[in-house]
Amino acid sequence: MKKVTGVRFRIPGKIYYFDKNNLDLKKGMYVIVDTSKGNEYGEVVFVDKEVPDEEVGEELKKIISISTPKDEKIRQSYKAKERGAFETCKKKIEKHNLPMKLINAEYKYDGSKIIFYFTAEGRIDFRELVKDLAAVFKTRIELRQIGVRDEVKRLGGLGPCGRELCCCTFLENFETVSIKMAKEQNISLNPTKISGKCGRLMCCLKYEQNAYEEISKKLPKIGAIVQTDEGKGEVVSVEILKEVIRVKYLDGDEAYFKKHNAADVKVIKDAKVDNRIIADNEEDLKELENLEKYESIEPPADDGEI
Repeated sequence: MKKVTGVRFRIPGKIYYFDKNNLDLKKGMYVIVDTSKGNEYGEVVFVDKEVPDEEVGEELKKIISISTPKDEKIRQSYKAKERGAFETCKKKIEKHNLPMKLINAEYKYDGSKIIFYFTAEGRIDFRELVKDLAAVFKTRIELRQIGVRDEVKRLGGLGPCGRELCCCTFLENFETVSIKMAKEQNISLNPTKISGKCGRLMCCLKYEQNAYEEISKKLPKIGAIVQTDEGKGEVVSVEILKEVIRVKYLDGDEAYFKKHNAADVKVIKDAKVDNRIIADNEEDLKELENLEKYESIEPPADDGEI
């Protein structure tokens, strides 16, 4: 185990490990750290946390110093210029007629570089654009292509729950989300219900998935034939978190239904798992199939500080 200090460069954002370099640090302090791309400005998230050696890697970079009022003043002066840099870059993109959407501009804390984040359908040749921007700003320029999830993460917004989007508040990394998760959680496969602001499957489908998977292993599948105190019947629905099943019985030509605790029934014949995507109409089915293509989602843009 190694003792590390966690530093984050933006909120929300990934937490990186550093050697505190014998500095007297506290959570919430701002520090200057050594990275592979030069010095960076970040916030201390925790101090002297023990983590396994394999999580740290071979080399632990050092925190150079605690931020001074002068450092903060310099940082704020460049932050104030970001909107102007964004508008200038946007005009240059229009001038070069490039098929890209500019998301935001971000100065390094000391003004030594500007990073412009953008989205695009494919690869973009922006060499001439970079030359133009370098001539205007007289500093290093980096254009970084990001995915649609990262676009929303940077722009912000509210989710269907009425709260600020998870990716804008606490999610450090995006995890793989799939339509299978919505099916297993008995959520309506309506594209508008399970898609986020980014047009991809909502990240919150992942939160309770492990619990659903564990409980589902103990429950009969829909379509299974079970023996209950009422006799033999077919499972027509499952309330996973309650561990309750609804069973259909036949009484002559009449059918009736009854709920049972899953622990009180015995499976006589299990059902085959249906992996088809089912939708109410052809338009929704097409949209669900498009969402399924992104089951293995694009990774978040590299923060680029380490």
